[in-house]
Amino acid sequence: MCLNENIFDSLCTPLEEPKARMYSPLTLAFLGDAVYSLLVRNMLTVASNKPTGKLHKDSIKYVNAAFQAEMIKLLMDDLTENELAVFKRGRNAHSSHSPKNQSDADYRYATGFEALYGYLYLCGETKRIQELFNKSTLKAYSENK
Repeated sequence: MCLNENIFDSLCTPLEEPKARMYSPLTLAFLGDAVYSLLVRNMLTVASNKPTGKLHKDSIKYVNAAFQAEMIKLLMDDLTENELAVFKRGRNAHSSHSPKNQSDADYRYATGFEALYGYLYLCGETKRIQELFNKSTLKAYSENK
């Protein structure tokens, strides 16, 4: 399966790293949730032309706190010091939202995971996003197909 390597090209004007770091971790997670969801939807759509209801049902397997927590744990050793710091800021952020049908620990890890994706997107690090996605979610998808 071939994912569009330039899925994010010209969607965002990158920010300088210090400016991107100024965003709250929950704001980064808000953006990262959309980035990750788009990657998952792209992966599933490219894999097969299914009815949208089936695609949505399939996407839920990957866009949820438990799965995202599992993926970030797989990636921990591959993260740079800076990426790890962004993840930890997201994981430790206090949200007024309480998770439904997810453990609190998974929800926190998923928030850190999403914050990392949001941060990398704001910095224009689209190749790094694709690399992390391929090492985790795409690999898990391919192995379970």
